[in-house]
Parts: sequence; structure tokens; C-alpha cells
Amino acid sequence: MRYVLASDHAGLALKEVAARRLCSRKIDVDDLGTHAGEPVDYPDVAEVAARVVARGEADAGVLVCGTGIGVSIAANKIPGIRAAVCRSGYEARMARLHNDANVLCLGERVTGPGLVEDILDAWLDTSFEGGRHQRRVDKIRALEKQED
Repeated sequence: MRYVLASDHAGLALKEVAARRLCSRKIDVDDLGTHAGEPVDYPDVAEVAARVVARGEADAGVLVCGTGIGVSIAANKIPGIRAAVCRSGYEARMARLHNDANVLCLGERVTGPGLVEDILDAWLDTSFEGGRHQRRVDKIRALEKQED
């Protein structure tokens, strides 16, 4: 399994926590940055990582910014991405189970390192349930193909 990680400057420390947790679970991690505390715009890092996931070059992604909201908005603009901000293990399980989310978004300013480990474990231990939820995910995919 391969995951791509990215963050802006406000999510750097939490991204590193996530990377360690993923590695401890024997998941290959491709850290796309940022790697320094210099200001970086979250739409830029979210786009790069989301495109890697959308192309199938990674199984999933983890994006981190101050709240998780900015990276989720940006990532969800990329067709094929279902990014979810999760602040609890329950939300992470439901994002995977019901929405087949393929990008987990976290907020360093609102979620501590211990909780992030629990969120990641819930995310990793949950698979898409399919069934009635597949119809809904298919409707999301159809929205991506609609023109104005």
C-alpha cells in the first residue's frame, strides 16, 4: 500500500506524525512536502497530492493544513477525489465505509498527535462497504462529469 502526504506550513508537524504512523503500519509513504516552515499555499500542495491519488499512483492521501478545511476544499476540486476532514475515529470510519473517501484531511491547529493516530488507525482499518453506498458514490462521480 502506498500513501501520498502533503501539507502547508501550518500542517507540517502533524504531517510528520501521520507519516510516522503510516510507516509503523508498513505503508509506503511519499511525502510531497512541505518540508520547511516557510509559508506555502494549501491549494498548491493539495492539488499535487490529489492528482497523484486521482491518477492511481497512490492508494490514498493524507493532507494537513491548519484546520483541514482548506486542503479538503482544494482536493475535492480534482475529479476522482473524495476528500474528508476527519476529527474523530468515527468520522474516519464513516468517510471510508460510506463515502469511499480516498483523501484524509487533518487540521494541526484543531487535532492533536494522539488523536491523529487514532483517526489514521480507524481510516486504515476500514474499507468501503459498497451496497447502497455505491449508488451514492456513483452519483458523486456523475457530478464531476456534469457541465454547467
